[in-house]
Amino acid sequence: MKRKKVLISSLFALCLFVSAIQGGAQEKSPVYAVEVDGIINPATAKFIVEAIDQATEQGGQCLIIQLDTPGGLMESMRIIVKKILAAHIPIIVYVAPSGARAASAGVFITLSAHIAAMAPGTHIGAAHPVTLGEGKESKTMSEKILNDTVSYVKTIAKTRGRNVDWAEKAVRKSVSITEEEAVKLNVVDFISPDLQDLLTRIDGKVVKFDGVSRTLLTKGVKPRSMQMSWRYRLLDIISNPTIAYILLMLGIYGIFFELSNPGAILPGVVGGIFLILAFYALQMLPINFAGLALILFAIVLFIAEIKVVSHGLLAVGGVISLLLGSLMLIETPTEYMKISLSVIIPAVLVSAGFFTFAVTKAVKARLSKPTTGMEGLIGETGVAVTNLAPEGKVSIHGEYWNAISEEPIEKDQKVVVVSVKNLKLQVKKIE
Repeated sequence: MKRKKVLISSLFALCLFVSAIQGGAQEKSPVYAVEVDGIINPATAKFIVEAIDQATEQGGQCLIIQLDTPGGLMESMRIIVKKILAAHIPIIVYVAPSGARAASAGVFITLSAHIAAMAPGTHIGAAHPVTLGEGKESKTMSEKILNDTVSYVKTIAKTRGRNVDWAEKAVRKSVSITEEEAVKLNVVDFISPDLQDLLTRIDGKVVKFDGVSRTLLTKGVKPRSMQMSWRYRLLDIISNPTIAYILLMLGIYGIFFELSNPGAILPGVVGGIFLILAFYALQMLPINFAGLALILFAIVLFIAEIKVVSHGLLAVGGVISLLLGSLMLIETPTEYMKISLSVIIPAVLVSAGFFTFAVTKAVKARLSKPTTGMEGLIGETGVAVTNLAPEGKVSIHGEYWNAISEEPIEKDQKVVVVSVKNLKLQVKKIE
C-alpha cells in the first residue's frame, strides 16, 4: 500500500514536471513579425507568403504583419489573402504606426487575419476596385468586377466572423472609418498603441484553424523581425511606377547612345539592363500599351530628325508624342499608382533638350565645309612650286599636287584651290 502511494506520488510529480516543461516550451515559442509599408505588389506578396512559410517551419506560434498601405494590385492582394486563410499558424494584422492606413487591398488583408488590431490615429476602408473606361462594354465589365469583389470580401469577413455589411460598404461605397469605429463595428478586434501592448492583449487568446485550437502565450515575448531580402527589396523598388518610368527612359537613352556611337559598349550594356528591368516592372503594372508605343514612336522621331532635316518638325512631334505617352503609360486613376508629373515634365524637357542639341550638331556638321579628303582641299591656299602654264605643281600644307590654272601663274606665287577633279587641283592666283 505504501509502495502504491509512493508510485502514485511519483507519477503525479512526473506529470507536473512534464507539464511544466511543455508550458515553458510553449512560452518560448517564437513570435515573428514583418513590416509592410507601401503598395501591395508582386514583391510584397512573395515576401509575405515566404514569411508565413518560414514562421510555420520554424515553429512560430504566430506571425504579426504590421501594415501601412494605400492599396495595390488585386492579384497580389488575392495571393496574400489566400495564403493567410490557409496558414497553419495564427496571422495577426496590425495597422500601425499612428497615421498608418489599411486602404483598398489593405482592407482585404486586415479582414482575413485571425486577429486584427489597429494603432491609435489609423484608419481603414476605401476598398472600391478601380476600373477604367466609360463605354458600355467597360461599364458591364466594371459591374462584374465590383460584384466579384463584393462577394470575395463578404466571404473573407464571414470566415473570420467580422462585419459583413461594413465590408460590402467598403467595396461598394468606398467608406472609410477610424480605429475606434472599426472596433465598434466589429471590423477589427481591438486598439493597441504599440507592438508590446499588442502582444499583451493577445496573450491567452485561443485561435481556431485547421480543426484545432491554439492558445497564444505572447506576453513578454520579443518578436523576431523578418526583413525583406535584397532581391525582394529590388523588386519592390522597381515596381514603383515612377521608378519603372525612369528605368525605361534611361534604357532608351543608353541604347540610343550605343546606336549613335557603335563600339562604345558601356551605354549599350547599361541601357539594355535598364530596359530589361523596366519591362519587368511594367509587366507587373497596369500599363497602357498605347502610351508605351507613343514613347517608342517619340524616340523614332528624334532619331529621324537627325537623319532627315525637317526644320524641327520631327523633333516637335517627338516631344508631343513623348509627353502624351508618359501621361498615358500607367492606366489607372489611382494617384499612388500614377507616374508623378514632377518626373514626367523634367524627363520630357531633358529629352527634348538632348535631342535638340543632337539635331543642331548634326545639321551643323552637314552644312559645314569638309575638312578631310579631296573635298577638304577646296578653299585652301598654297604656293606654286613650278610655273603653271597652264599645268604645273603646287604645295598645299606641305604636300605636292598636280595643278592647272586658266591663267599663267609664276613660281612662288600664292594660289587658292577652286576645285578638285581626277586628283588634279584647279587653282587661281591670289592677287
